[in-house]
Amino acid sequence: MSQPDTNTQTSGARVEDERCLCREALDQLREFLGVSPTVRQHLTNSRLEFLKAIRAVIDERIEHMSSTAQRGTSVVVE
Repeated sequence: MSQPDTNTQTSGARVEDERCLCREALDQLREFLGVSPTVRQHLTNSRLEFLKAIRAVIDERIEHMSSTAQRGTSVVVE
């Protein structure tokens, strides 16, 4: 799953992509549906947005856990 994959872009340049879960899912969807090159490009572009969404969820969870972890207890000083 983490093996590099070499793709050809429209400019003819070779691009190396690291395999990930969302990439695997997109490849399976492409094979299953037999999508056109236009749809294939949309799916490829959505990969980045999917990863950004996962990062946002993780960042929010970290923020939530960090804010609750810093709570203290009240101590009465005489």
